[in-house]
Amino acid sequence: MPTPWYPHLVVAAIIERDGKFLMIEEKSDGMQVVNQPAGHVEKDETLIQAALRETLEETGWHVELQSITGFYQYLSPHNGITYFRCCFNGTVKQQTTRNLDEGIIRTLWLSYEEIKAIENHLRSPLVLTCIEDYLKGQRLALDSISYLL
Repeated sequence: MPTPWYPHLVVAAIIERDGKFLMIEEKSDGMQVVNQPAGHVEKDETLIQAALRETLEETGWHVELQSITGFYQYLSPHNGITYFRCCFNGTVKQQTTRNLDEGIIRTLWLSYEEIKAIENHLRSPLVLTCIEDYLKGQRLALDSISYLL
């Protein structure tokens, strides 16, 4: 009998302030990598709730989501997992003093040029692709998502 296939549903947030993007440096598979605030959607959680939660847990920032940058499908060559990513964009509202999630080393504010310069240290190609789509002005309204819960 074949092994069941399970995709991983994740969210990410592009948060820009003064030409810089809110990023995290984290440990993943024993390596230090840079990523947007991102993570898995939990049971009974909407995509928007997941993006707000992950951003807060990984950066300490409360954010306001403005739109959807895009939906992405990625097959990781490292682990063979297929990831479906819904990437949002928004703005910062308030920073907290909470402890960051385990595995998060620090938060960073990086320009596009700085992110491009460390492309080999990004968690996946999705990181740069999402930022480039955002910079191209790619946007979908938040109400493009329908919830039938």
